[in-house]
Amino acid sequence: MRIVDTTLPEVKLIEPKIFSDGRGFFMESWNARTFADNDLDLHFVQDNHSRSAKGVLRGLHYQLKNPQGKLVRVTAGAVFDVAVDVRRSSAHFGRWVGYELSDANKRMLWVPPGFAHGFVVLSESADFLYKCTQLYDASDDRGIRWNDPAIGIKWPLAGMTPQLSGKDADAPLLADAPVFA
Repeated sequence: MRIVDTTLPEVKLIEPKIFSDGRGFFMESWNARTFADNDLDLHFVQDNHSRSAKGVLRGLHYQLKNPQGKLVRVTAGAVFDVAVDVRRSSAHFGRWVGYELSDANKRMLWVPPGFAHGFVVLSESADFLYKCTQLYDASDDRGIRWNDPAIGIKWPLAGMTPQLSGKDADAPLLADAPVFA
């Protein structure tokens, strides 16, 4: 497994070793020792799985009181996955990184606490799995508008109008959102 730094130092792109032959493939999607050896000593308490249709955009989500770190991956289809630094004291506040995650490239992204997260589905559908370091708390759920011009995410929409939940469509701009100190 190769753990790659991104332009946001705490966010990591993970490229697992794939062992393929005529029968299929094998890969490790999580290894506590490998992650700890790379200064990612993580404890996961919840696994989630979502399926979304092409053009569905979920996010940008985070929790303030019990922030979740998320190890995310796609097992079917493809998404463009984004992390945004929402820690006001960070030198990277409001900056984002985005990567295509797919069943073909088998990449994963580590999105640490203090970052908002979202993705848009690029394929006809996508199965999205993520391990979380904290339990989800609906009362602590926060969001930032997906198309906030101050953040400037370059979503690969190729003429698509994203499908949003009501909550995501009405999310505040970063300047108006409660964020981390």
